[in-house]
Amino acid sequence: MGTSAITAELGPAAAAEAARRAAAENGEEAENAAADTAGAPPEETEETGTAQEPQEPQEEPTQEPEEPGHRPDTGTGTGTDPAAGPGTAAHRPQPAPPARPAPAPAAPDAVPRPVRRTEDEEAARREAVRGAAALLARGGAPEALGGPAVDALGERAATVLEEDPWHLLSVPEVRPEQADAFARALLGADCRPDDPRRAHALVVWLLEQAALAGHTALEAPALLDALRRRSVPEPDEALRAALENGRVLAFRELLEATGPASGRPARSASGGDGGEEDEEEPPTRLLVGLDRYALAEESLADGLLRLLNTHEPDPGPWEEAASAAGTPSAAELLRAVGGSGVVLHTGGDAARAEPVAVVAAARAAGLRAWAAAATGDSRRRLAALLSAAGADAGAAVTAGGLLSGHEGPGRDEDGNLALDVLVVVDAPQWDVETAATLVESVPDGARLVFSGDPALLASVGAGRVFADLLASGVCPQVASRTPDPGPIGELVSGIGIGELNQVEAPGREVVIVPVRDAGEAVHRTVQLVADSVPRAFGVEPGRTRVVTPGHGGTAGTRVLNAALKARLNPGPGRFGGFDPGDLVVYVPAPGRTLPGTVVSGDADGLHLDCDGHEVVVPREQAGRVRHGWAVTAHQAAGMRWPAVVVVLPGDAVRALDRAWVYTAFGRGERHLSVVHGADRALEHAVAQVPARPRTTRLRTVLREQAGHLY
Repeated sequence: MGTSAITAELGPAAAAEAARRAAAENGEEAENAAADTAGAPPEETEETGTAQEPQEPQEEPTQEPEEPGHRPDTGTGTGTDPAAGPGTAAHRPQPAPPARPAPAPAAPDAVPRPVRRTEDEEAARREAVRGAAALLARGGAPEALGGPAVDALGERAATVLEEDPWHLLSVPEVRPEQADAFARALLGADCRPDDPRRAHALVVWLLEQAALAGHTALEAPALLDALRRRSVPEPDEALRAALENGRVLAFRELLEATGPASGRPARSASGGDGGEEDEEEPPTRLLVGLDRYALAEESLADGLLRLLNTHEPDPGPWEEAASAAGTPSAAELLRAVGGSGVVLHTGGDAARAEPVAVVAAARAAGLRAWAAAATGDSRRRLAALLSAAGADAGAAVTAGGLLSGHEGPGRDEDGNLALDVLVVVDAPQWDVETAATLVESVPDGARLVFSGDPALLASVGAGRVFADLLASGVCPQVASRTPDPGPIGELVSGIGIGELNQVEAPGREVVIVPVRDAGEAVHRTVQLVADSVPRAFGVEPGRTRVVTPGHGGTAGTRVLNAALKARLNPGPGRFGGFDPGDLVVYVPAPGRTLPGTVVSGDADGLHLDCDGHEVVVPREQAGRVRHGWAVTAHQAAGMRWPAVVVVLPGDAVRALDRAWVYTAFGRGERHLSVVHGADRALEHAVAQVPARPRTTRLRTVLREQAGHLY
């Protein structure tokens, strides 16, 4: 029985309703089950090795669930060394205000806080870990998974696993074949491929893997095919059971119109005039997703429409500020903010002065205005722009700090953020759950601006919030006409439209370093960071970052960081492989990257300095820390450095697309070196490989909730 049978028996609406009822009946159990997926391990699909790092976000996501992408001189410059020579408001009808949605999952703190347990709690946890480890050992699994199993499944982890061995898939690092082996060891002859527990666990695991690749839902046929590849004999039955359980929801979604640009439906093959008898049914697709992402998309849509419908137009102060604005784009944005509760603003790094002008104008008018950035580095740059605009630099905060209350205005008596205007920069880096939490926290009548560069890589977390908002057309959009300056800005602007252009770089701002193989790429990268860039530009090695497509491979972050550490901060690695002064990145959860420097280590864990904050990484989370001289483009998004070296080894060709190149090349403020061994693949990626698509529902939900206006 295939997808059509599922639809016929349940129907998308009935399936969704059954799942909602089950979730409501299960209450806390369903909520906790969704929470268990938060730490699921992404996979580094671009690696050539086999090691899997559970805590690192996947750099180049696949388009489906796991099972379920010689011309060294590109024309942008020449030379092998930077020191050697030049390198090259609209008004839209508004629907009635929707009801306030239920709160989305709470956002993490700006800086992770160590978990402090009482002695009794610590003793209970140790006992739970021992019990889980003993059961895991009995099933042939590593005892070291005892701690992660308790983190994922709670103190009853041993009991839960004994009752259902496939719950092991809830533990980071565990793959289906490992869970199957564990189940065989525990169940013996009773372990069967058609066990309903196995089928349900695989449905959830596949959707979790898809979420780690950015999808909030999957088309049902793709999910069913992935289940078949995992030897589930009745995948449609497995899907139906998962829908009834309530953790998985199904949705019937209209596809984009297939007719002419006017949006009218396509005529039937008979060539009739579109009457009832000859008009085809509109094409649809059946989507399946985890409840947590479905609820986040619905909550986000509800919140955005609420803000659109509760703001009070007040063009007076905004028109006055627009008249005095420094650029036409800034003036257009200010006027749009005066007339709408939600405004979208697109532009590169130089265009950030425009949303900053909104904050400055709002504060000058006596409004409580704040600007939220995705990273600490982005916040610092935002604060500098606010100060230059005559506004309080303290109005710049990080997203995590704002939502946790450690930064920003705090909460009012109703639990909302105590503000009147909120500008959100780095919009492409916001995943759907964080965005939903943010919008739910903004009070009625406030104004919200999402600002960012849509050509950048999307968030590491699930969703493509900014792209979906732009595509939905439910609120005004302002496109900046302020270009990024200099040779790097010119190069990146061309990449954004699919052109890898030659740029004049009289100050050696852009240099191409051709290499023959990965070994030479690593050697030249170390030479650039340690010698050439400091000599030519006075940039200390610690202020230069290396960006490469993945963690593994012949010139991934692991190999590059080992070589850079040996040259820049050699040492015995006395704190679990780290020494004081090492540059690192700490990934407390998938999608969150904190750059820092190692300070020390002790019984409590590894002590880091992250953006001026002390962070203690517990010993059991030491695997979430990597050396950080070399990072991936996803880790680098939202940050910039005086100099950047982008490494393109030959084995990284599959990882390259236009968004990756655009993001990586745009991280350098003063200088960009490209260690280039990818031959013509770079030019091909820029010209012909757009960003990898993601399956999401936000655009459809927004349009539906806006009253089917489109």
